[in-house]
Amino acid sequence: MLSTHRLSASASAFAFLILPTLAHAEEESSRNDIVVTAKLVTDDARREVEKRPGGVDVVDASNFENKVTVSLRDALAFSPGVYTQPRFGQEVRLSVRGSGISRGFHMRGLTLMQDGIPINLADDNGDFQELDPQVFQRIEVYRGGNALRFGGSTLGGAINAVTPTGRTAPRFELRIDGGSFNTIRAKAAAAFATEHGDAYLALTTDNSDGDRDHAGRGAIRFNGNVGLRLTETVETRFYATVSHIDQDLPGSLTLAQALNTPKLSLPANITGNQERDIDSIRLQNRTTVDLGSGQLAFGAFFNAKNLFHPIFQVIDQNSNDYGVFASVDLAGGADSLPWELTLGTQARFGTIAAKQFVNVAGNRGAPTARTHNSAHTINSYGELRVTPIATLTFVAGGIYTSGEREIDNLLVPVRSGKASFNSFAPKAGLLYEPIDGVQLYANYNRSVELPGYSELSQTPATGLPGFTAVNPQKAWTFEIGTRGQLGIASWDITFYRADLKGEMLQYAVSPNFPASTFNAGRTRHQGIEAGLDLVLTPWVRLRQVFQLNDFRFRGDAQYGDNRLPVVPKHQYRAEVRLGTDTISVSPNIEWLSDGAWADYRNTVRAPGYTLFGIGAEARVRDGITLFVDARNITGKKAIGDVSAVLLATPATVAFYPVERRAFYGGLRASF
Repeated sequence: MLSTHRLSASASAFAFLILPTLAHAEEESSRNDIVVTAKLVTDDARREVEKRPGGVDVVDASNFENKVTVSLRDALAFSPGVYTQPRFGQEVRLSVRGSGISRGFHMRGLTLMQDGIPINLADDNGDFQELDPQVFQRIEVYRGGNALRFGGSTLGGAINAVTPTGRTAPRFELRIDGGSFNTIRAKAAAAFATEHGDAYLALTTDNSDGDRDHAGRGAIRFNGNVGLRLTETVETRFYATVSHIDQDLPGSLTLAQALNTPKLSLPANITGNQERDIDSIRLQNRTTVDLGSGQLAFGAFFNAKNLFHPIFQVIDQNSNDYGVFASVDLAGGADSLPWELTLGTQARFGTIAAKQFVNVAGNRGAPTARTHNSAHTINSYGELRVTPIATLTFVAGGIYTSGEREIDNLLVPVRSGKASFNSFAPKAGLLYEPIDGVQLYANYNRSVELPGYSELSQTPATGLPGFTAVNPQKAWTFEIGTRGQLGIASWDITFYRADLKGEMLQYAVSPNFPASTFNAGRTRHQGIEAGLDLVLTPWVRLRQVFQLNDFRFRGDAQYGDNRLPVVPKHQYRAEVRLGTDTISVSPNIEWLSDGAWADYRNTVRAPGYTLFGIGAEARVRDGITLFVDARNITGKKAIGDVSAVLLATPATVAFYPVERRAFYGGLRASF
């Protein structure tokens, strides 16, 4: 296991190597003359992202920096189409268009990236706890087939978290916040820039007892990057991320327990000291070459992670993932038929040494399983954009996915296995801009999602882990929508329908075993992703998002046209900001109609709820802001998330309560 000492030493060494160079460079050039504001960079990124003929979004840090942003749920609360529901601490359900809809653990169906480089494992599954919203400059969301630009081929698409550079961040930033449940968090960051190079360094901490028994967490993370301008046309940037994360797992409850005693953690979670601890190091490089009429980008990355995860057994895994990527963007035809072309490839390779032991009060007992897993996923993609008239752009492209998964069972060799996959996912769309600031779009695309280790190496109720043949999940998705700004209103509205074949669905075998996976026949995911902002007066701004999620079987032999569990049909969030940049108050509301079904037979569903919160911020002086963040102020007891089961009963343990009433506050200073 990577120790905290080693993690801290790595971060310190990284800083030690670059600081002398930067200090010397500071003497040669004034940073203030060359720094680029983060707002300008975000505006440029938004214009680039909105070239996609479909559901995309750019969330600037200003939308969440004055909140206690513990997880992606807090950062993406007002991003249309992103479903983020609470479990506990930094653990949330993260889903777009029903991606990984019934995966009750970790995450599947989305490509997560930091600074354009994937953090998913080579089998395309991942953990989002390593993404720290405290250090993001912005978050880019590419829903569904709109992730082609980053080599994403899954149903949900991709989420790219972008960290600042020495040219876009304040010179120094300090932050401290905390409140209920003994929560205390801190951030210290510094940025440096010269004509020929720049650097950004950030150290963050997060500690809390949590709002439930056995829900404590602690984390320390380092994020840094260094950019060097090698020539007038060539720039390279090195990234380092070091994380040490400890998270106790209070687990799920019965429906009655979650609604009446949400503070509870089941005794087995406490006596087994169930937790998920992650120690990881990620190193990345990205080099860009200005080609005049385009840009070439290439680089490599390496991720090393240790997962220590006592649940019903102790899961102990060491993984190493590495990869390379390259892309070229070209443009031409300026005087006749303007066009833009993107070509790229992304190759990821990885191994996991996976061990399991009897859980003895959270410690390793007798060994029960030992496997060596390896995988690779290679996505090669291309996209052509042609603009025959100034207001209309046609887009066509596709992704070819090649993958392999191999599980070598060292204790029971007969349960080993290997599977290879190859598939092509095309895309076609159009983007129409009738007037400046208004876009209409439509696209039709295919998605392909390969099974990962968890799907191929399942644990049935009897016997040891074995290799299970699970096929890729494939879907054809049509979407149509509009986004833009006119007068007091800005909006983003998308209607989509995805017809799936072989959807990978999970269900809980029992409280003592992880979910098993099967390929469904035909299913359909369709819905509305809508956001509407209104600037009613200079001191009144309304933000709101709405989701309609209609996910169901289609003529299934067992379940007919039943609704799929886990995601409720309607969800609405709104926030009214009253005030100015000097002082403001922001009441907010979250509403669910009837909650999600808990089982495939549609016999038990969670009740809907309405949650109220309020935020406030005051600028004490330039660069110094005080803020307050109050949540669930009425103390509502409700269900935030569920894990899918075959048939729910009153004894079913599958429900996670929403966060209890909480009050937080903090101070942020930058200069």
